[in-house]
This record gives sequence, C-alpha cells and structure tokens, in this order.
Amino acid sequence: MMIMSKPSFPTLTFVLGFLFSLQACGSTESTTIYNDMEIKTGQQTDTAYLAAGCFWCIEAIFQQLDGVISVTSGYTGGSVKNPSYKEVCTGTTGHAEAARIIYDPSVLSFDELLEVFWKTHDPTTLNRQGADVGTQYRSGIYYISDSQKETAEKYKSELNAAGAFEAPIVTEILPFDEKFYVAEDYHQNYYNQNGEQGYCRMVIQPKVEKFRKVFGDKLKK
Repeated sequence: MMIMSKPSFPTLTFVLGFLFSLQACGSTESTTIYNDMEIKTGQQTDTAYLAAGCFWCIEAIFQQLDGVISVTSGYTGGSVKNPSYKEVCTGTTGHAEAARIIYDPSVLSFDELLEVFWKTHDPTTLNRQGADVGTQYRSGIYYISDSQKETAEKYKSELNAAGAFEAPIVTEILPFDEKFYVAEDYHQNYYNQNGEQGYCRMVIQPKVEKFRKVFGDKLKK
C-alpha cells in the first residue's frame, strides 16, 4: 500500500483517526467577515484554536459541523513573525499547523468540538500524524479561557484514565499566545476546491466520510 506524505509546499497534505465527550464556553462579536461568512451583529460566538496534523484535514472536517461559522487555516505557537508555509514546513519556526474555529456556542459547545477533535486524529503520536512528521504536525489545544483549559485537561485526563487509546495522549494544552498567522490563500477551503487531487481523494476524503458517518446528527443541514 502506498503511503502519501505531505509535500514541503504548494500541493497536497495529511490524515486523521478515532474516539469520546464533556463541557462549554461563550462570548460575543460584532459583524466581521471570516472566509466569506458573515457573523451577524450581536450573534454569540466563541473561538477555538486546534492543531491536529495537516490543517487541510482539520478544515475539511470542522467546516461540516453544525454551529461552526468559519474555519481558517494558519500557524500558531512559533517564534517567527508571519511565517510562510515553506518556512513552517522546515520545522524550525516552532509553529503548528492549526485551525481557528469560530462557532456559535448556543448550537455547539466546546466539549462537542473536542469530541470531534479527539475522534478525527491520532493524539498519541508526538509530532506526527501518519506519514506527516515534524513539530508542525503536533496535536494541540490552545485555550483562550480558564473554562476551555479546564475542559480540555479534564477530557484528556479522562480519556487517558479510560484507556481510550492504545498509548497515552500527547496533545499539548497551552494558552493561546495571541499569535495566529493566517495561512496563504491557496490553503483556505482547500479540500472543497481541490477534491479531485490525489491526496484529497486518498487521504482527506476517507476521513471526511468516516466523520460524516460517526457525527451524522451533528452535520450542517
């Protein structure tokens, strides 16, 4: 069986896995445009920053979740300002490929987001997701509130105690450092615009199909 890994820049990328659930959040934001989706003035929103390997895969999954308003691919957790994809791919900038997920907490809770997060990638492999290897592919939850921190840590602890995975979870849970660099335009809405590419068909599509079967009751109508 051929294993496809992510190219070092503009072309294709990586994969996900499976498992569990827990708590919630809240905040408001006035009219802003994120990925061509308008947040109505006064609409309650919250934001989550998650890393789970390739951001193309994260985006393709969470875009379909009911309550998610927008998903933006980008880089977080590094030391270089405004890094390029090529720079991040060297593994020397310290950034993780991540997604900024803006959602409506009256429809979708933070613990429900984490349930999807845990079930759609392998949180037990350090700096690796499948054939993609490097610190930029690490698993991470970057909390913006004490509530998010407590929920993430409790969830991780309970999954480890229950032996939900064959190995301990290595997902880092750290405070969001207020630096999220939006990735280049060609990375945004990647799967929807490049679904016929080999990597999308062989790696992302099977993960999306599995996600849709497991979370069928939580998909956007």
